[in-house]
Amino acid sequence: MSMYPVIPREEFAQRIAATRVAMAKENVDLLMGFSNLLDPSCVRYYTDFAAVNESAAIIIPAEGEVTLCSGQAGYDYAQVMNKLDGSIIKIFPEIGEVSGFEYDTEGQLDFEEYFLELKSKYNVKKIALVGKLTFPAVIYNKLTKVFDGAQIIDFDEQHYAQRLIKTPAELEVIRKCCQIISQTFDTVVPKITKGMTERELQAMLEGEMIRLGGESYVQAFAPMVATGPKNSFISMCRNTLRQIQESEIINMGAGVCYEGYNGVICTPYVLGEVPEKMKDAIRCAYEALNVAAKLMKPGVPCDVILNAYTDYLTKKGYIDYCPYGSLHSTGLLECEAPVFSVANKRVIQENMAICIDAYFKGMEWGSFRVEDVYIIGKDGAERVTTYNDKFLAEFLK
Repeated sequence: MSMYPVIPREEFAQRIAATRVAMAKENVDLLMGFSNLLDPSCVRYYTDFAAVNESAAIIIPAEGEVTLCSGQAGYDYAQVMNKLDGSIIKIFPEIGEVSGFEYDTEGQLDFEEYFLELKSKYNVKKIALVGKLTFPAVIYNKLTKVFDGAQIIDFDEQHYAQRLIKTPAELEVIRKCCQIISQTFDTVVPKITKGMTERELQAMLEGEMIRLGGESYVQAFAPMVATGPKNSFISMCRNTLRQIQESEIINMGAGVCYEGYNGVICTPYVLGEVPEKMKDAIRCAYEALNVAAKLMKPGVPCDVILNAYTDYLTKKGYIDYCPYGSLHSTGLLECEAPVFSVANKRVIQENMAICIDAYFKGMEWGSFRVEDVYIIGKDGAERVTTYNDKFLAEFLK
């Protein structure tokens, strides 16, 4: 692995080509994908551009020029970052700053104007959308007005299916993510002291991951440091000024974004003497994770893995503290579709990147997670976040 791997330029054109094959299978004439700060992944997947303080969109006709749609403030950055050769970049106020800040920028287009232009160039009878949970009404209404009578379909499933099996370049970037976040925990956790606030620990985690080459924390959440019986109960949280104490649970979840891709670690920690009841629960979660990981091989249905995980927790008496056993894809989002469940029986495939998340909730002393990232090879799962494997084995002695 090179020191700082990147996605090669030619791969972005290959992604467009693969999407056009999927469009042709369903007779789609025009695809439009939308990205915002919560989910920048669609536009970045095709162009490597992720807006800083605005949204972005992409328009892919069945043939012809692809349009990268930028807000006013991000236009210069879009020109620098765009790696999709042959595409054009246009400015639209509808995806600018959310307060409706008005820029006096030349070359701006209203989406209705541009849709009319596209209608004059292409015979559009069927339109596919990516980003159904974030796609803005202001754009959707103009799309349906201009392409009156065209069928509009949801294309999220096809889009995420294309992202599910990672290329060699993607796997190299994901390995780098996981190396950065593993080294971050290696460096930061030994520096935790009594009296430090949750936010101080958050700052240490963020600073170290950026120092090591990450562009930001994961595209889902800032580092979460939930401490003590009350704060740790919360599944997703923002950190407080609560001070860390000895012999209490410290529930840490942090990940890094590198080249748009994400790697995450969740781990429990206890300063000073570790109560045996905490150690027993953490040991069970770690062992259950390993039971699931050993079964993650190409061709294995995910219900086999998840049932083995819950069977182990049942045998150990912790099943009532486990609200779910999460097995999900990861990539340009930390938690990326598809999720794997007992009901859907999705099959594990080579070159997937998958997170296993053991979440124990509601014990009288608190809650915690153990989560790691795995890459599926031809013979099984490789844990590519290395911190928990080293730390928990020693911590649980």
